Amino acid sequence: MMLVPQSGATMHWYDYLAYFFGGAFLANSLPHLINGLSGRAFQTPFAKPPGKGLSSSTVNVLWGFFNLAVAYVLVVCVGNFSLHNTWQAVALGAGILVMSLNLARVFGRFHGGL
Repeated sequence: MMLVPQSGATMHWYDYLAYFFGGAFLANSLPHLINGLSGRAFQTPFAKPPGKGLSSSTVNVLWGFFNLAVAYVLVVCVGNFSLHNTWQAVALGAGILVMSLNLARVFGRFHGGL
């Protein structure tokens, strides 16, 4: 199945999937970078127990930067992403929204945000 973006070029469904997951990785980079840059320990997959224990601010900066790099590859290097293309922007925004809601629930359990 191929979708036709506003520019007339043919886009494959997997380009939109890449933009969705690019948005998810972008959203996941933010709490780790913010906490790491603020010097605070925060949950990462590398903590003990994974995702529940706290990792150092340095680990959080590295994990946040890794997520940002993956988001860059998925959004910029796959297809021909343009914020002017409504469906591409929707795919990116949907990934950001879905991951943000998930992170709010997961991290809210530990920080009283539920």
